[in-house]
Amino acid sequence: MLKSLLRYQSDGLSMSEKHMRKKLYENGVTNSLQNNFALLLKLSEELLDKWLSFPETQHVPLSQHMLGFAMKFVTRLVMGSTFEDDQEVVQFQKNHGTILEDSMIFSLAGCMLTAKLCTWAICFLTTSEEVQKRLYEEIDQVFGKGPVTPEKIEQLRYCRQVLCETVRTAKLTPVSARLQDIEGKIDQFIIPRETLVLYALGVVLQDPNTWPLPYKFDPDRFDDESVMKTFSSLGFSGFQECPELRFAYVVSTVLLSVLVKRLHLLSVEGHIFETKYELVTSPREEAWITVSKRY
Repeated sequence: MLKSLLRYQSDGLSMSEKHMRKKLYENGVTNSLQNNFALLLKLSEELLDKWLSFPETQHVPLSQHMLGFAMKFVTRLVMGSTFEDDQEVVQFQKNHGTILEDSMIFSLAGCMLTAKLCTWAICFLTTSEEVQKRLYEEIDQVFGKGPVTPEKIEQLRYCRQVLCETVRTAKLTPVSARLQDIEGKIDQFIIPRETLVLYALGVVLQDPNTWPLPYKFDPDRFDDESVMKTFSSLGFSGFQECPELRFAYVVSTVLLSVLVKRLHLLSVEGHIFETKYELVTSPREEAWITVSKRY
């Protein structure tokens, strides 16, 4: 299972064929998000309505709610109505086995990345009053009293900075792996082709030589274009960004827009968000928050 998640396999494809496959995969994710935006907005508003119904003193199990939200959207996005019929599933597996495998990997990776990104973003917002205030002001300026739309979410520049800083501060994916496409060399060491290379991203993401005050949650650092280039080179933005993370960014942007527009996100006094490092970083215990209505 781990090898499958890390794509540790020799598929015999050339570099150009691999890039073409990745491009098709990315386009598929982008098109699916566009075609299912109404569903994403509906699920976000359902969660908002649920939170609006809570008394202000009620503790909200954030991790549980974010995982449920992500699972609902990802499974319905990937599977759709085609997979309601057993014979359709069998026939699809016979004809499109590789696509089905990619879909299952995306379902797992996309769901976990989305749930944890949403969880950590809200955690940091509850402890960063000024950041939450600025995010609300941007959301209010872009959407006003109107609906959240695919065209307008592209204008949420500060929201993207918040999400990038969330990925960095939480060390969302502390380790990554990639097969070496060609033979490489570091000093006197040779890295043979098709070697599985592990990257200690958690160390790099909080290296004080790259990130001043590395343990401070500061979205403004991503207002610097050179910082974004560094982030992109690590695979968290731009051309190197994996489709699952791109998916998580869009879903998180929509959810935060819907929630922050109507709610103050508040921390529970005395509650500390402890970290558990795995393939995707998560809170060690349930992350509890409270909410109050803006209007």
